[in-house]
Amino acid sequence: MMNNPEVFQGEKYLDSNKDYFEGWYFKNIGKDEGISFIPGISISSKEKRCFIQVITNDSSWFIDFDINDFEYNYEPFWIRIGNNYFSKERVHIDIIDKQLDIVIKGDLKYKNSISIKRKLLSPNIMGIFSYIPFMQCNHCILSMKSNVEGIISINDKNIEIFNGTGYIEKDFGVSFPKYYVWGQGNNFNDKNVSFFVSIADIYFKLFSFRGFICSLIINNKEYRFATYNNSKILKYEIKDNGYELVLKKGKYILEIESLNNDGFMLKAPVNGNMDKEILESINGIIKVTLKKNKKVIFSDESCNCGLEIVNE
Repeated sequence: MMNNPEVFQGEKYLDSNKDYFEGWYFKNIGKDEGISFIPGISISSKEKRCFIQVITNDSSWFIDFDINDFEYNYEPFWIRIGNNYFSKERVHIDIIDKQLDIVIKGDLKYKNSISIKRKLLSPNIMGIFSYIPFMQCNHCILSMKSNVEGIISINDKNIEIFNGTGYIEKDFGVSFPKYYVWGQGNNFNDKNVSFFVSIADIYFKLFSFRGFICSLIINNKEYRFATYNNSKILKYEIKDNGYELVLKKGKYILEIESLNNDGFMLKAPVNGNMDKEILESINGIIKVTLKKNKKVIFSDESCNCGLEIVNE
């Protein structure tokens, strides 16, 4: 199913106790604020559960569901958790959690989606690594950018998103990498630009290496920097409030600077269990500068970026 990565990959794990997780990430940014939803499942010898994580500019929540509340469909793709529905075209939210004292309801619609380039040997952003069956974590980009509109209410507050931007990705496997940085932005001054980057320590049984994937789309032209296409990391520096990266592929050099704003805790998988806490911001800043033969051909800055730095 690598040629259709948005669909549920973990059917064979539902009736087992083998460690497994799978989660989708729906990021939605309006004029003044944003909201992201992470529906997913977690399976291990200890427990089976499904969940929805929610993060805004102001807070984050982890809402537990019974594994039997999880439903999925392959064609067309959609998943349901309880009364909540997620697809590449729309999201419907109906969360009532008395223990957390939270009520979240609303609808979002997506259109005009822009995707990364896909080929037989590169069915998604991980390229040829997408076909390796024992990867600790598989990453897929489902939509680099789309138009999103709708209203989500959280208790008595409305988050209104009109002429907004959406981004959809997913992960599945056993555990998140122990060390990684991640960044995503599509609110540049140039509205025809979207960006994603991730650098992680990739572990196999006998060895490990630092791998990376990055996509910059400008006016529907994609510039991809990745381990599998002979790109190189020239700079990798973690700071107190962000990171600086420099990537190189042939005659192209991409400089990346990030600035974290207030972040909130999300849960991440370790051996199938959602036991690890990570800090994520959805209102960070990313500046990217693309050079060709040392000449700057693009430089711009995005606000309302998703940012994660996991360094311990």
